[in-house]
Amino acid sequence: MASLEAKQWKEAVKSEMDSIVSNGTWVLVDLPPGCTTIGCKWIFKKKLKPDGSIDNFKARLVAKGFKQKEGIDYFDTYSPVARLTTIRVLIALASVYNLSIHQMDVKTAFLYGELEEEIYMDQPEGFVVHGNERKVCKLVKSLYGLKQAPKQWHEKFDQTILAFGFTNKFEMKDMGEADVILGIKLIRSTDGIAISQSHYVEKILEKFGYQNSRIAKTPYDSSIALFKNESGVSVAQLRYSQIIGSLQYLTNGTRPDISFSVSKLARYTSCPDKTHWGALDRVLRYLKGTVSLAIHYGRFPAVLEGYSDASWIAKNSGSNGCSGYVFTLGGGAVSWKSAKQTLITRSTFEAELCALDTTGTEAEWLFGLLSQLPIVSQPLPPIAVHCDSQTTIAKVRSRKYNQKTKRHIQVRLKSIRALVSDRVIGIDFVGTKDNVADPLTKGLDLSQVNKSRLGMGLKTHQ
Repeated sequence: MASLEAKQWKEAVKSEMDSIVSNGTWVLVDLPPGCTTIGCKWIFKKKLKPDGSIDNFKARLVAKGFKQKEGIDYFDTYSPVARLTTIRVLIALASVYNLSIHQMDVKTAFLYGELEEEIYMDQPEGFVVHGNERKVCKLVKSLYGLKQAPKQWHEKFDQTILAFGFTNKFEMKDMGEADVILGIKLIRSTDGIAISQSHYVEKILEKFGYQNSRIAKTPYDSSIALFKNESGVSVAQLRYSQIIGSLQYLTNGTRPDISFSVSKLARYTSCPDKTHWGALDRVLRYLKGTVSLAIHYGRFPAVLEGYSDASWIAKNSGSNGCSGYVFTLGGGAVSWKSAKQTLITRSTFEAELCALDTTGTEAEWLFGLLSQLPIVSQPLPPIAVHCDSQTTIAKVRSRKYNQKTKRHIQVRLKSIRALVSDRVIGIDFVGTKDNVADPLTKGLDLSQVNKSRLGMGLKTHQ
């Protein structure tokens, strides 16, 4: 290696090979007749801290899994991953109960998965065994790049957690108290914990040239009508989709205040026009003025509560309404969503009912999550869900049958009533101006934007 960082890269390669050899990832064999090998290559990457400085040098031997054939070299590939919602709930609980968050990493995690298929691979570059140049690697355990690697690791992980205990089986790296999780920075204070992606916001602004742009006070101007571009002539479609993609991770991570804007603008990714660009420009300028916003979790309230809202069909919103919900714990948002409704509703009541059904589905999932955590007092009380439609609340509480109600609405109504009956949720009224989910369904003025941000725990951090 001629690089100035050759020493660090060589150490990274040695560390990777040591892990592979000690784990018994493959054995050298003669290639059986009729079989073919897949290749492999070295991937080098610098892992960075949130401030952009180098954390460590990482070398990874990756199998060329794209050469695998389904039904021969692999069958199932699915592996579950943790939702960001789960991570936020755990952080919020750590703040409520004043707990520390410790982070550990499984060293070369995918190498622990045991393969069920017969796979042969070329010997890795730089590590061809002298005297056995014609032999190939028969993979015994999974390797990064294989189609089934995530699935095999999850199965091994799950079995070990249940049977032996985590630290008895895998080589672990102690990373100390968590300060970064999936690019989200944790900021501790005497009042609790805050999560921020301010460094990621700065990267977005720098990448797309908005460091010196004018600041917008709100993320969305509701007076601007957005419709599908019927001309078929897109304006900078690739750049538009790149910005939307960058904003979506931010939206899903720590910035529920831009959820409605990003969700709405994402509908026009295939063929944006100047109007769409104007609205997207506003979101970026809003971020310029709110870089340091973070979700703050405090010591109270120690209960989970939700907010549901909907916007019905408006002259500038197309033929479908919009559903939105927010769940808070410890004074900060842990789960939120803004989405176009999948059916056409005939009234505000129906739109609100559809939104409440979506909120109820998420509440049921959160209820199940909290029920499995020993630190949370059991049995759980119903999750309070706040709705700003008295008509919808009255309909849920009433047992009267109305044959005019369409079948698809009846199904949602029964679903909500079942959740109430099972004491998963309890529904109560909240005024529109106090509904924290309001900005997830429509554009608001500055005072309401500021108020709703506080309701979601979004505050400036230093």
